[in-house]
Amino acid sequence: MGIKIIPTICILWFSCKFSVDTLSHAPTHTHARGNMSDESPETTTPLLRRQIDGWRHRITNSLRLKTSLLSELSGAVGDLGTYIPIVLALTLVSNLDLSTTLIFTALYNIATGVLFGTPMPVQPMKSIAAVAVSETPHLTVSQIAAAGISTAAVLLFLGVTGLMSVLYRFLPLPVVRGVQLSQGLAFAFSAIKYIRYNQDFTTTTATKTTDPRPWLGLDGLILALTCLLFLILTTGDGNSNEIRINSDAPITRRTRIQKRLKILSAIPSALILFLLGLILCFVNDPSIFNEIKLGPSKFHVLKITWDDFKVGFLRGAVPQIPLSVLNSVIAVCKLSGDLFPGTELSATKVSISVGLMNLVGCWFGAMPVCHGAGGLAGQYRFGGRSGLSVVFLGVGKLVLGLLFGNSFVRILRGFPVGILGVLLLFAGVELAMASRDMNSKEDSFVMLVCAAVSLTGSSAALGFVCGIVLYLALKLREMDFCFWKSVSGSADEHESLL
Repeated sequence: MGIKIIPTICILWFSCKFSVDTLSHAPTHTHARGNMSDESPETTTPLLRRQIDGWRHRITNSLRLKTSLLSELSGAVGDLGTYIPIVLALTLVSNLDLSTTLIFTALYNIATGVLFGTPMPVQPMKSIAAVAVSETPHLTVSQIAAAGISTAAVLLFLGVTGLMSVLYRFLPLPVVRGVQLSQGLAFAFSAIKYIRYNQDFTTTTATKTTDPRPWLGLDGLILALTCLLFLILTTGDGNSNEIRINSDAPITRRTRIQKRLKILSAIPSALILFLLGLILCFVNDPSIFNEIKLGPSKFHVLKITWDDFKVGFLRGAVPQIPLSVLNSVIAVCKLSGDLFPGTELSATKVSISVGLMNLVGCWFGAMPVCHGAGGLAGQYRFGGRSGLSVVFLGVGKLVLGLLFGNSFVRILRGFPVGILGVLLLFAGVELAMASRDMNSKEDSFVMLVCAAVSLTGSSAALGFVCGIVLYLALKLREMDFCFWKSVSGSADEHESLL
């Protein structure tokens, strides 16, 4: 039953989305005078044909290669540094159905790649995941789904009513940059811990810092540092479009250096590291071959009670909603405008997208997901430039979910955490660097205070509130009050009369 429902819902989602976009961009013609014979062929084209043409045009634009095929494939795995640890923790601790999660997130990746035309990521809702596996008692699968549904309902409401666009339009940019900076630095700090220390995702998401990672071994410190050096040599600072060479150097030397840098930037570095990690999984533990079972798990609709909704909303959705509004919608739209000038995403569409994804998948036990600025930065950092990047990722997830099902968790459990840390480090640095456009001291002050509070209090919402208060206080300080102006004006007039 569930297998038949999923394609139907996805087709309806595509149809509604494409219909709205096509009609909103359809050409309209008004004639001051004339009869029906004067109408152009566009106005007499059947509506269905115009919709089909609009779909074809959108899909072609979204999936058009903007770099090389290998770069798009490398960018596809750019956000796995956050995806794999959280999915693995939820699967081992909360008994999340990995097969269902892989299949639904695959469909989400394909849909968002086509609809947005950028490497829009699909990532776990981090606050819900943290509460589910780190607090006791652990949240059940039904309570996790209820938290995701509650968060999705709020975002869908904000998107449909247009309130999300109002927030996006009027929120101060330094505050948004502060949230981005704090998220990027938080990813970078976690990545350093992944590289330096052994991790245990089976009981908690908290990083274990008491057991240093050994230098040697298939998941040793030397392997992680080698991967780090490999990424630095191949990707540099992540901006392959600006290859800076000393203009005083001879022409032959400049040409040789530029050719070498172009070759290095064309290497799908993140994809190579991911494949290396998969190979090391089987080399480290060959018994994985015997434990793999082919075929997906059966789909079923969860039974979610009112108590599940109550617990899920209070413990999971309440801390997740502010993070989703800030990082999954507003920060993503701002970052997309920075990375892809002229193609800034609509906050309304992104908010509705998050709402629809979870209102569909959570009922079947899929992990609550959202769009994250860190994932977008990671996929861009490793070569993703179009929707084709996340479509490749979606196809890969779909094949793994249908072929290996829940037994794929056995492979993820043996994936070298040091490699994940290296990927996460570059994604976090790329997200943090989005704040480099704060040129004035006042904007930098607001951004840094917002980021500091967010990191210290482990809450983006708290940092956001402090940033807004600080921004308003600074503007209040510069405001020209009419009362003060009238009082000072009367005093000056009285002094002149005397």
